Amino acid sequence: MPSNVEIKAKIHNLGLLVETAELLSQSPGVIIKQQDTFFNVQKGRLKLRNFMNGTGQLIFYERPDLNGPKLSCYSITETTDPEGLTTVLSQALGVKGVVRKVRKLFLVEQTRIHVDQVEGLGNFLELEVVLKDGQSPQEGEMIAYRLMQNLGVKQDDLITGAYMDLLLKEK
Repeated sequence: MPSNVEIKAKIHNLGLLVETAELLSQSPGVIIKQQDTFFNVQKGRLKLRNFMNGTGQLIFYERPDLNGPKLSCYSITETTDPEGLTTVLSQALGVKGVVRKVRKLFLVEQTRIHVDQVEGLGNFLELEVVLKDGQSPQEGEMIAYRLMQNLGVKQDDLITGAYMDLLLKEK
């Protein structure tokens, strides 16, 4: 199963963070609209990501709810019928909740930098250090910590869990 090392943090200065991400990635980034429908499952998390353009991904992942860099193992399959798949999975499993966001994606070497504007929550940074074959989670953590420093992310800014968990806490 593919894996990455992730961190998630609250953003306090969106403009500065985006400017720094643009410098690090040497690109203006790519804007991606996403609607993630989370389903009730007994282990891990299962979500259908709708890109709002007729395509999507069904994503299963397991990740501990910890502050700081954490290992996430995942499986992804593509779909050209996200609405239909959402309907079937909703009927079979029930819906835990829906997360709507606009993501700005930057790539820095093997790391995906996500600047997310999450409906109902605010602005967040997510780093995903995609581990290469044979690369240890510790190496991924070192890369994540270095990027955190470069982006001005402090330990106090880190959050645990998924956006879905935060939205459920808000209710």
